[in-house]
Amino acid sequence: MDTTVMLGHGSGGTMMKRIIDDVFFAAYAGDELLRGDDAAVLPTPASGERLAFSTDSFVVTPHFFPGGDIGRLAVCGTVNDVATSGATPRYLSCGFILEEGFPIEDLKRICSSMAECAREAGVALVTGDTKVVNRGHGDGVFINTSGVGTLAPGVELGGAQCRPGDKVLVTGTLGDHGITIMSCRESLSFSSDLESDAAPLNHLIAEVLAAAPHTRCFRDPTRGGLASTLNELAAQSGTDITVDEDAVPVKPAVLGACEMLGYDPLQVANEGKMVCVVAAEEADAALAAMRANRYGADAAVIGEVAASQPDRGSKVFLRTAFGGTRILDMLVGEQLPRIC
Repeated sequence: MDTTVMLGHGSGGTMMKRIIDDVFFAAYAGDELLRGDDAAVLPTPASGERLAFSTDSFVVTPHFFPGGDIGRLAVCGTVNDVATSGATPRYLSCGFILEEGFPIEDLKRICSSMAECAREAGVALVTGDTKVVNRGHGDGVFINTSGVGTLAPGVELGGAQCRPGDKVLVTGTLGDHGITIMSCRESLSFSSDLESDAAPLNHLIAEVLAAAPHTRCFRDPTRGGLASTLNELAAQSGTDITVDEDAVPVKPAVLGACEMLGYDPLQVANEGKMVCVVAAEEADAALAAMRANRYGADAAVIGEVAASQPDRGSKVFLRTAFGGTRILDMLVGEQLPRIC
């Protein structure tokens, strides 16, 4: 176990998994937390109905970037986490940690962006909190949002539901958000039209569930990207997952930037994409539902789930464009801190 907290513990990769397992889970994890999904599904004692609940904190820098800002990111991130459970997001809380000297006009701009995104998602910001720290003891603004949604009877989604034969889909091009943040932070110019993919995807998820009721799970590939997300799903379900490199949608500008920077686009963060695992016979219906939504125009079937071999743990494989196959590992260490 590491003796101090390092940036890699927030990366979404192996270091983050280690601190979650060895510190947080070891101290207070119950059955629901140990499931490892993005939102907890909870009973309501009075009615027997269920709620989905999730929380997230946002520290992205810069605060404003092409395609969004920290406020839009905060609403989208929590709405999407709640929606991955199959729930309808209803209410959000919002906590601000502000640094003395932060411009009020920037704060108004962030709040306006949050309100606009909440209206698009159909959720209400119903409670919040504000704290201010001394100048030099923060970085302008940090935001925490928590979300509550209602879950219809019979809906049971989660990484453990993946089964051999299922198909793996993504809702669009990968790596847009991470490369946009990198280009802003380092004043790099990759493409004039490259921007963050931050988007509320709860309506898209509902449309997919209506078209493909045997969908197994949704997961948003944020920190650690597609590679870390697929490894999490494989481990949760005790399966192998194989992905076709040629089938994974990535914009040429993102590919070029990754080649220049030495990044794997499958490990770069996304904030407006979903990985979806669905029964094979409903994959076409799920894909059509995604492509009918403006946030799923570039959706694709990228791989499949298989039984894992009993003499080893679950693995994720990539069938490369050259015809070979390699293991697709989780992100190790920190690729780009302060990404969300």
